[in-house]
Amino acid sequence: MLNATVKELSLLLAAKKISSVELSRFFLARVKRLNPVLNAFITIDEEKSLRQARAADALLATGKGGPLTGIPIAQKDIFCTAGWLTTCGSKMLADFVSPYDAHVIEQFDKAGAVI
Repeated sequence: MLNATVKELSLLLAAKKISSVELSRFFLARVKRLNPVLNAFITIDEEKSLRQARAADALLATGKGGPLTGIPIAQKDIFCTAGWLTTCGSKMLADFVSPYDAHVIEQFDKAGAVI
C-alpha cells in the first residue's frame, strides 16, 4: 500500500479488496510511528479520519463515489481546517486554530477524501 498510486488505491477500494478504514489505519499507524522522529504533523485527528473512512466505505458500498473517495491524504498546515492548528510554519500563528475550512479542504471533503 505504501508505494501504490492514488489510482491503484482507488481501484482496490472500488473492487472491495481493501476498505478505506483499513487503508486509513495503515497510514495512521505509520504517521504515529514516524512523527516523533520526523515531526511532520502538528495535528493528527484519528477520530475524524476514521469517521470519514467509514463514511467513504458506506458510499463505496452503494457503488457511488469518485477517484478520491476513501483515499487518505495528508495536508500542510497552510490550509485552514476547522478546529485544527493552522500555523503556516510561523511563530506568529503558533496558536491559531482555524474556525473554518479552506476551499481546497472543502473540495477534498466533497470528493470523499480522508483527511
